[in-house]
Amino acid sequence: MAKERILVVEDEEDILELVEYNLRKNRYDVISVANGEDALAAARRKGPDLIVLDIMLPGIDGLDVCRILKNDPQTAHIPIVMLTAKGE
Repeated sequence: MAKERILVVEDEEDILELVEYNLRKNRYDVISVANGEDALAAARRKGPDLIVLDIMLPGIDGLDVCRILKNDPQTAHIPIVMLTAKGE
């Protein structure tokens, strides 16, 4: 049985390591990228089952990445969980 693949998009190394650790511990296949451009490419190329997406990213921010993915028929079906450390 194939593992479910999760794309994690996070530019903060400490947060990324924590999320990756917990997902791998629960036997998910994890793909990690640190910016919006790489997130778009990985989502299209790897076809993840879920995307965990930081809102505040360098380059294209997480909200724009989400909009682009949801408007693309190739990626519109992929569920996205937004992640933020922002307190406001």
